[in-house]
Amino acid sequence: MSYQVLVIGGGPGGYVAAIRAAQTGAKTALVEKDEVGGTCLNWGCIPTKALVAGAETLHRVRRAEEFGIRVGEVSIDYAKLVERKDAVVGKLVAGVQYLLKKNKVELIRGTAKLAGAGKVVVDLPDGDRRELTAENIILATGTRPALIEAFGYDGERVITSNEALALKELPGEMLIIGGGVIGCEFACIFAEMGCRVTIVEAMPSILPFIERDASRQMQTILKRKGITIKTKVKIDRVEKSGDMVTAILEGGEALSADKILISIGRTMNTSGLGLEEAGVPLGQRGEVLVDEHLATGVPGIYAIGDITGKIQLAHVATAQALVAVDNIMGHPRQMNYDVVPNCIFTMPETAGVGLTIQQCEERGLKPKVGKFPFMASGKAATMGETDGFVKILADPETDKVLGVHIVGPHATDLIAEAALAIELGATVEQITKVIHAHPTLAETIMEAAEAVHGRAIHV
Repeated sequence: MSYQVLVIGGGPGGYVAAIRAAQTGAKTALVEKDEVGGTCLNWGCIPTKALVAGAETLHRVRRAEEFGIRVGEVSIDYAKLVERKDAVVGKLVAGVQYLLKKNKVELIRGTAKLAGAGKVVVDLPDGDRRELTAENIILATGTRPALIEAFGYDGERVITSNEALALKELPGEMLIIGGGVIGCEFACIFAEMGCRVTIVEAMPSILPFIERDASRQMQTILKRKGITIKTKVKIDRVEKSGDMVTAILEGGEALSADKILISIGRTMNTSGLGLEEAGVPLGQRGEVLVDEHLATGVPGIYAIGDITGKIQLAHVATAQALVAVDNIMGHPRQMNYDVVPNCIFTMPETAGVGLTIQQCEERGLKPKVGKFPFMASGKAATMGETDGFVKILADPETDKVLGVHIVGPHATDLIAEAALAIELGATVEQITKVIHAHPTLAETIMEAAEAVHGRAIHV
């Protein structure tokens, strides 16, 4: 079979690329060895958010009496929560399959490998093999959880996020190796469910790459939730005895738990694809090197998503997909990574877009800063969710918004306004002149903008 566009990998980059290519009239096929939707839909974004939704509901029910509502004793049917998570994922997977069929994308189940210029071989589940040719190939094979041999991964007591999402019972105690996005999200989920949670992080702080104030605030909030956090600590080895598993720290301290969750990052799914034989250049981490058009340098071969080693977020993969297809179809444009919202679904949420204060310092910038606490928000007060703040960084000469960082309720929704402001080159003054509805959480952005010039009303 011959195609104009052949996509390898059906995640949020791959399936979007296939659909967009088909929408332009290109004969398109998508090869996927597992479920369409990739890590995001099946083992990442969506299933974790389904568990977060359960944890947030539990949190609200436990606080119901504050709002004058008596609910009695609350218990958790964790197996039911996981069943709901699986149902949500299944419905969305079916939705992606429908969209592929609707747009006449041929879905091929199997494992693909490059086999020369414009050629791909696919090993099918039944043991057969198909040979395909394509004018353009888009690589979108994603990543998998990174592992370190000394941590003793076994998929049972020492697990990754994949197995954490499949647990049918809540562990009494969980040790999380890595205080990044994945580790902190799972810490909030399991701590709310009643697990004793410890985070071990080698860096000086959890969430080390987000806005400094946001990282500090989240560390304080997580500790208040009863989560133990150990930073600047490395693990020497992991030992197993009976039903318990123990992490031995470099200093000799031993931390025991029912489960250890490894959340130290992601590894590129680039091995076994025939990339080296095809001449596709790889970086030091195994990432596929691409230019601003998502081209690999090998004629007709593009790459998108996590395997490019850029910002590993589902919405970045989707954006790359659209850029890659535009370039294939003769509408040249470049990928811009300057305005990418970063959303973390902790409790409360945290989100940011644009430059952090650390990045400003690295560039020798001294931004003007405006900060507004959710404690001063009328809407946040009515919700009983007053932790956190909105922080705006602005260029002191042009007044343009450089970065916006939020910790608090619905931070991941609120960040969209900030992303649009930065994308359009808006000034702080322009944000203040936009009438924000009252009472809403969005008012906090307006107030933070006013605070840049020392004019905030409610703080």
